[in-house]
Amino acid sequence: MAYIVTARKWRPARFDEVVGQEHITVTLKNAIRNNRIAHAYLFAGPRGVGKTTTARILAKTLNCLSPVEYEPCNKCEMCQSFNSSQSLDIIEIDGASNRRIEEIRTLRESVKYAPTKGEYKVYIIDEVHMLTNESFNALLKTLEEPPAHTIFIFATTDVHKVPLTIISRCQRFDFRRIELSTTKSLLQKIADSENIKIDDQSLTIIAKRSDGALRDAESLFDQLVSFCGHSIDSETVFRMLNLIDDEVLFAISDAILTKSYMTAFEISRKVYENGWNYVDFLNELVEHFRNIMVTVLSGSSNLLETSEINKQTYLRYKNSFSEGDLLRILSFLNTTQQELRFSQNHRIKIEVALYHLIGLERSATLKDIITNLEDIKKKTPAVVSEKQENNKPSPLKKTVYSTGFNISENISGLQSDLLNLADIQKKWEYFVNEVNQEKFIVGSALSNLKLLSYDGYKLNVELTDVTAKPIITANKDYFTSKTNSIFGKNIILHIEDRYETTTPASVQKLQEKEVDESNPLVKAIIMDLGGEEL
Repeated sequence: MAYIVTARKWRPARFDEVVGQEHITVTLKNAIRNNRIAHAYLFAGPRGVGKTTTARILAKTLNCLSPVEYEPCNKCEMCQSFNSSQSLDIIEIDGASNRRIEEIRTLRESVKYAPTKGEYKVYIIDEVHMLTNESFNALLKTLEEPPAHTIFIFATTDVHKVPLTIISRCQRFDFRRIELSTTKSLLQKIADSENIKIDDQSLTIIAKRSDGALRDAESLFDQLVSFCGHSIDSETVFRMLNLIDDEVLFAISDAILTKSYMTAFEISRKVYENGWNYVDFLNELVEHFRNIMVTVLSGSSNLLETSEINKQTYLRYKNSFSEGDLLRILSFLNTTQQELRFSQNHRIKIEVALYHLIGLERSATLKDIITNLEDIKKKTPAVVSEKQENNKPSPLKKTVYSTGFNISENISGLQSDLLNLADIQKKWEYFVNEVNQEKFIVGSALSNLKLLSYDGYKLNVELTDVTAKPIITANKDYFTSKTNSIFGKNIILHIEDRYETTTPASVQKLQEKEVDESNPLVKAIIMDLGGEEL
């Protein structure tokens, strides 16, 4: 017996066997059940999704002598004659080779004759959009008011080329692309029945390569069986079809996280040596990061159209990339796709693009920065000065003020690693000593400040001698530069001064009278000598 390709051998013979088009097959069965059969149907959709097959099943059902549950029995004389291409009541016409007006005139004449054995005379015109405008116009009147025993079924992959006057006279059904999971299930069923071993990743490759066309998937399956025999594995499929290996795509996303620039050179060399098309490689890379985006946003990989192994791999990136990072990566890749069309050297262009991609720094929103700072503040313990019970201070009046030192406007300074409290205490002592060596009196005033706590960007200190306040306030710019050089960033000094409710007259006089800093002499005394105006 002659070999029959899978697409023909496994062609559905009943409505229930048509996969992925349940919205159409159920409607047609209900129409037959309720005796609401139209005189013209238009089946539109992409290639290889079952348009012509559904048309043949409908024609057989209408003329079947003993239908079963509104399905053709495939055993009666009418069904057998149609299956053997000997039926005179079901006529299939190729619209591409019978597109002239002469053929349509002949069809119009044959429409008048009654069916030989069946109840209907069914005309199936495939690729009907290939008919000329004159042919469509000649068919209009017959299509609008055909004889009661005549039914037209049109099939087309380009419904936009069919005149609206034809479409309006038909019941239109739009066929969908076959889902990847549906294609994989059917191919697995075929493989099991043919005793062919095939893994999930190979099925995924075939289904994705077919782009929703089941006939293409079955043809590719036959090709792989011829090459691999009865055992098909993904490595052989990649090698035979010269497809871009998924491991290459995962290596690029890993290189972005580890900042491995050598990976860009290695991937570029591998693409060149395998003869992969650079445009296809870039398209695969865009789809790869799109899959990562879906995983990050949904928190799972269930929505991805890929193999189960790859789904588990994509889950590794769930917490590795942020939405902002992925948007920047996809935007960069889309721009590179446009630039690649005008590039003279695709290999260098791809290599440089990969370098840029790996070098992209991770982004952080202002909300993330503030949240991190708040978390750090909560986790950092305060340094509290120890006080003995017998040295408790008398009731104090508390005044809190700041020297006005501004934190650095560079937000990256806030993200630097925080020092532990022991290091802060040492740096504070070193800070006081440095000031004391440069300006003895100013350093003496600074020694009246006692470190209380540190929360990441602010030092809380206690002013034990209120007379040192004017000196510290006047030297705030000097302190700012010193904190930056010693602590590595600008630090706010948050000062608390404590003194008795009954303030001495000399101190009260000092508080009531502001320092006249506009006087150059006064300013020099305060800045250089640490003096104060009384």
